[in-house]
Amino acid sequence: MANTGFTFNEIHQQPAMWRKELAALLAKKEEIRAFMHKYLTPDTDIVLTGAGTSAFIGDALQPVMRGMWHNVRSVATTDIVTHAKYLLDEERPLLLISFARSGNSPESVAAVNLANKICKNVAHVYITCNKNGKLAKQANGENGDAALNGGKDNILLLLLPEETDDKSLAMTSSFSTMLLTCLMLGHIDTLDKDQEMIEKTAKNAEAVMAEYEEKLKEIANRPFERGVFLGSGALKGIAEECHLKLQELTDGAVVCKFDSFLGFRHGPKAVVNSKSIVVYLMTEQEDVQRYERDLVKQVDANNTPVAQIIVIAGKAPELPGVKADLVVRMPYGPKENDFYGIVAYVLVGQLLGYYASLAHGLNPDAPSVSGNIHRVVEGVTIYE
Repeated sequence: MANTGFTFNEIHQQPAMWRKELAALLAKKEEIRAFMHKYLTPDTDIVLTGAGTSAFIGDALQPVMRGMWHNVRSVATTDIVTHAKYLLDEERPLLLISFARSGNSPESVAAVNLANKICKNVAHVYITCNKNGKLAKQANGENGDAALNGGKDNILLLLLPEETDDKSLAMTSSFSTMLLTCLMLGHIDTLDKDQEMIEKTAKNAEAVMAEYEEKLKEIANRPFERGVFLGSGALKGIAEECHLKLQELTDGAVVCKFDSFLGFRHGPKAVVNSKSIVVYLMTEQEDVQRYERDLVKQVDANNTPVAQIIVIAGKAPELPGVKADLVVRMPYGPKENDFYGIVAYVLVGQLLGYYASLAHGLNPDAPSVSGNIHRVVEGVTIYE
């Protein structure tokens, strides 16, 4: 594949970034363990936060992280800014884990400030890609923003490889590497043993690009006006990110939705028509996949043929009578004991969005012709 800009490179560099970040966390494993053991108690309220794509990281993580951190929830910074007094508990210890590509979004800064103001006992983990961002500067004791308060001793900065500070509008390598970083953070005590699973995840992503990219490009060039991405559990969060990638990279020419397989029946299924592309992100857990297969068959039976069907799974599921345009196989998919496997699924949404952007005559690095969306959100006033 030819190099055609930032977005292309940022999608394709992801396996290398994951390996690089694994090495970085292993190098500071003891520091990370000491911080987490200090601030992570049975009573700690753990909040995963970010805005837009960064918020979707928390949505994907919440179902799997609850197996490690029972009091974990995903709350967008955009919700904290408007409803902090309802969403943050003044009395309970808080560990706020902030995901931020730039670390400069007004809501990212405001959410940290509000947590420091409201909560009596608060600690922070900043997972960010920009060493010059306001969050990184605060963690390093610099005056990145006078409004930020709290001492730096209660902050753990996990600064990702510089290359993950995506220069394109759409977050790609930043999303996946921040997601993987938090998964590794949750498994910091067993990270040495987890290296094999993380390597398999990287190989999954490489397999998607090597084996399926041309077919995804071909599908992206076919006419469709709607996109639907469905996933269960953690894969619902990945579906959420995929739906945004296709929508924002086509500047809204393709309007997208996401949902869980079971939730999709309850009204949202009305969007499916002959101009829709439907992408099924299917789990390897048989007790869950049986519900997913039922939904796929029902959508196929109840609708005129949709424009395209893509199935992503560890192995091709049995779907009698359903003809998929593409089955993307993940040899090491998200099995019950492999939380890392979810990460590579996002490559399908990213590549589909990238090539659909080109098919619509857009520049994937800056697809917003109207200027409605920007790399770092603009126009937000934070009120005291």
